[in-house]
Formats: sequence, C-alpha cells, structure tokens
Amino acid sequence: MKILDKKNFEEEVLNSTDTLVVDFYSESCEPCQALMPSIVEFSEKYGDQLQFAKLDTSKARRVAIGQKILGLPVIAIYKNGEKVEELVKDDATPENVESMIQKYI
Repeated sequence: MKILDKKNFEEEVLNSTDTLVVDFYSESCEPCQALMPSIVEFSEKYGDQLQFAKLDTSKARRVAIGQKILGLPVIAIYKNGEKVEELVKDDATPENVESMIQKYI
C-alpha cells in the first residue's frame, strides 16, 4: 500500500492512469483505525488488480479539502485521476468497501 502525502498525492493519484483505492484517514479517528485492518486485507487480496494507497488527512489538510473530504473515514476510488466513487463515514464498512472494490476489478 502506497503512503500518500501532500508532496506525492498529485503525482500518485491525480496524474495516474490506473485505478486506485485511496483510504483517507487520521490517526485520531477511531472508525478509521477500526477500518484499517480490513483495508490492508483488501490490499493483499486485490492488490494485483487495483492499487491501494492511504493519506493521513491530519498531515495533508489542503489535499483533503481539495478532494472534498469533509468527514472520516473516506474510502475513494480514483480512475484516471478522477474520483469516481467514495464511501463516507458510516457507509465505509468493510462489506461496502469490498462491494465497491469489486465493481472496479
């Protein structure tokens, strides 16, 4: 899983021609921490078909605001640099995330 930050987000996500799953999280967000093991599991399960990356929004606030990340956790799918789908807060359950991932593989 790639670690994103304010320096590499544009290059790795917005300028990418691949399909990526991006986990927007914060260390202080309990639901984010609860979801993280599932995201890691999905990256191992589907990593040969999709790229996985994560961004700590507390260290990249401008990037998060620019991507209209208003609450956490957010799991987003980017295709050719465009956000095409996302799950926010209570909708970001392991089951919903896996269903979303399966649409893009």
